[in-house]
Amino acid sequence: MKRFSLSNCVWLAFASSIIMPPAFADIDTEELDRVRTKISAQFSEIKPEHIHPSPIPGFYTVRKGAIVAYVSADGRYLFQGDLIDLESQVNLSDIDRNAARVEMLSAVPDDETITFSPEEVRYSVAVFTDIDCTYCRRLHSQIDEYLANGIEIHYFLYPRSGPTSQSWVKAQNVWCADNRNEALTLAKLDKSFDTHNCDSSIVNRHYSIGRDVGLTGTPAIVLSDGTLMPGYLSPNDLMQRLLAVENIAAN
Repeated sequence: MKRFSLSNCVWLAFASSIIMPPAFADIDTEELDRVRTKISAQFSEIKPEHIHPSPIPGFYTVRKGAIVAYVSADGRYLFQGDLIDLESQVNLSDIDRNAARVEMLSAVPDDETITFSPEEVRYSVAVFTDIDCTYCRRLHSQIDEYLANGIEIHYFLYPRSGPTSQSWVKAQNVWCADNRNEALTLAKLDKSFDTHNCDSSIVNRHYSIGRDVGLTGTPAIVLSDGTLMPGYLSPNDLMQRLLAVENIAAN
């Protein structure tokens, strides 16, 4: 079994135990189909499967990646923003965003990331990294400490300046190296490494996934429940976050 799919068993277990949307009343499938048809016809980037039942009576959820919006049952009104359940003090939009991230990252095979694994994996996280970003380099300089905590890191290459940048070229070179783990480490130290021509379109895919996930910068860490943690977290801080997620899942 592939461990990534972001560790399919780990991530999907969290998805079902933590971030499942609240239960809905009886779903009017005919109405849902009408809304899906109308909205997908109006917005080329929205597909019927992006529209789901919503906890708000008379509205449906539109979810594309980590972008969440709500559309009225007649397909006339659409609003975007956080939906808060004041009784439970839960951000329902965050539940949808987290579920979307788990779904997206769980679909990525192991061989499409650069993975650093400890001998015994306790946790798996996705890290979107820019080779030239200072805090990305700081995070990677402590990779042995993350591994010592049992944290497996699946790197996604996210050159934040885009396809015309030198960081993008460096990311492509890392991907085309025979030993990608070693090449990533050397690249972050501004050291040379052996590389060759290859299909480096994976960088574009990683970049697209990062945008769908909702990144605002690098590094960015996605936890096992789909929570996006922007910025650097030390090995100990990340461990505390993961323990908190684990405790929530257990309760």
